[in-house]
Amino acid sequence: MDTEVSTLHYSDRTEAETLQSPKSDESSRKQRIIFIGIISGTILLISIIVIGAILLANPSAPTERIRDIVIIFMALEFMILGLTLVILIIQLAALINLLQNEIKPILDSTNETANTLRGTAIFLSENLTEPVIKINEYVFALYRLMELIGIRRKKR
Repeated sequence: MDTEVSTLHYSDRTEAETLQSPKSDESSRKQRIIFIGIISGTILLISIIVIGAILLANPSAPTERIRDIVIIFMALEFMILGLTLVILIIQLAALINLLQNEIKPILDSTNETANTLRGTAIFLSENLTEPVIKINEYVFALYRLMELIGIRRKKR
């Protein structure tokens, strides 16, 4: 009987592991691909720098042309960075607009609702709960007085 129970728990565990393994396998595969991409990009960048240094160390290398090409690539890179910054500023403006025009009214409405609920709770406390408690106090005091006088019997 114990072996059947342990076998049952083992089979449940393996089914649960099989159900979870495709998700974890896919995420580990993505992480592996990202890691390989970063490593290969780093190796490519280092090799380009080394090859460029070797070619520029050659006395017959046309350094003026290489310098001009590098300047052109740097200008293109700055243009791309500028365009990226413009897009970032536009997105930031859209986010600020969203916060001011959509989320702020929702927060104001929520705050107003909370204040209304607070007022309702105070009103109920003052006008319903306190009188009921006072009436219960008076009724209990009356019962206790009746018990002391002997009109009513004590509860056991």
